Parts: sequence; C-alpha cells; structure tokens
Amino acid sequence: MIAEQLSRLIGDRIVNLEPVGGGDICEARRAKLGDGSLVFVKSRTGAPPGFFRTEATGLRRLGAARNGVPVPDVIAQDEEHLVLEWIAPGPPSVEAAERFGRALAATHAAGAPSFGSDDDGWIGTLELPGGPWSSWEDMWVEGRVLPYLRAAVDAGSVRAKDAYDVEKLMSELPSLDLPAEPPALIHGDLWAGNVVWGADGTARLVDPAVHGGNRETDLAMMELFGFPLLDRVLAAYHESWPLPDGWRTRMALHQLHPVLVHAVLFGGSYGSQAGRIARKYRRG
Repeated sequence: MIAEQLSRLIGDRIVNLEPVGGGDICEARRAKLGDGSLVFVKSRTGAPPGFFRTEATGLRRLGAARNGVPVPDVIAQDEEHLVLEWIAPGPPSVEAAERFGRALAATHAAGAPSFGSDDDGWIGTLELPGGPWSSWEDMWVEGRVLPYLRAAVDAGSVRAKDAYDVEKLMSELPSLDLPAEPPALIHGDLWAGNVVWGADGTARLVDPAVHGGNRETDLAMMELFGFPLLDRVLAAYHESWPLPDGWRTRMALHQLHPVLVHAVLFGGSYGSQAGRIARKYRRG
C-alpha cells in the first residue's frame, strides 16, 4: 500500500522499501526506484499535521544560501510523506568538518528578514512560535525560553528554584550588553543527528527548525549535545566569519532553549540542567 502511495507521489515506480534509522517521530525508509536510483522517504507517524510542509520549506530555504551547507534535494512532499535525495553516509573527517564550518558561516550570513519566521514551526513534536520579533532578546524570552519553561513546569519537569533562576535571567536579558547582529538564517535544531556526513566528503543539513535567529544558537546546540570534530568546525567557522567577543561565555545562554525542549519532551534531569545553565551564565 505505501509503495503504491509513494509511487503516485513521486511519479516513479518503487521496487523496494527498506527501513532505515531516521528518528522517533517518523518512519524512515530507503526506497529503490525502477531505474535503480535510491531516495529517502519519511512517513508521518508521531509527527503533527503540517510537519512535512514546514520541513520541506526549511530545507529549501537553507539550500538557497549561497555557498552554504548543502541539503538533500526535496523530491516530493504531501501531508503523510516527505521524499528526499538519498545521501550515502560516510564518516566525518577533518577536511569535511572544516568545510562544514565555513559553509555554516555562509548559511548564517545569508540572513533572514526578521527574528523568527512568517509561520509557526516545529522543534521535535513541539510547536515553535514564529513571531516575528523586533529583536533577538524579545524572541529568546517570549518565543523560546519562557513558553517551554512554563510547559516544563506544568509537566513537573522543573523545580521551583530552577524555574526561578531561568525566569530571573530572562528578566535581566534586555538590560544585558549583548552584541547586536542582524537576523541570521539558522538551522534551529542543530545537534549531531541532524547533520548527515556523506560518503562524498560533504556534510548536509536535515530536519531543520529554520528561522531568523542568532548564529551563536546553532553553535551552542552543537556544543551542548556533542558534535564530531567540533573544535575544527568552530575554528573554520570563526576564521570565515569571526564571532563577537565573549561568544564562548554566551554558549550557556543559547543552550537554555534546547534543554527546556528536552525537559518538556523527556523530563529527567533536563529541568535541573536548565537551572544550572541559568546560574552559570548569571555568575559568568
């Protein structure tokens, strides 16, 4: 049944479907077409309605950035399926990591018309407010940290002390002397699982939560959850487009949102981690 649906969607005959790894909210398959070529297929299971439309739009926005990190071509999309170019995986290398760092700087430099986006999006299965906002500080407080903090508190995932420290930092944010930069075109959910290292030596971005944001946010998320050859990625990025002074200290500030997203989705120790991050940044 699914092979017939996909064949109609892409206008080509599918002769084989094979499950592959691809996350916990969609079913992922590698499909072989009648001419022997391969495509990557995601089918909606736990993903909310409109998820694939937003993902396809985000991939196209990232792919349009001149000299930016490439993305898989979007072949077809409907409410239930997303069909992408198949990328043969390969191991990361120093050369690929440095190319990725330079290309990520170019993606960010492509810019965005405002902080946020025209429409609401998704981060995991959670809604990501679109805005737009007039400043990054407004977006970070009202559209990123506080909504997910409230949701985590409601879920019992954040203790009162940790919630207080996060709220206190957010109340101080507008008065802090943060570097002013125009909106960057950012991936928005840039952990290691959303970068595919190709056998051709090129890394590609997948599963984006694209919006106009602060470029340090993408870098902070890579650091938060671990990323292959991160020191080489960051060095190449900084050489291509130097980061404002103090960017390493601000990593903690930019990590609050993804930690709170994880607190909402998974509970566990993420709530206390958010409190520690807030206290660390305020002391720093």
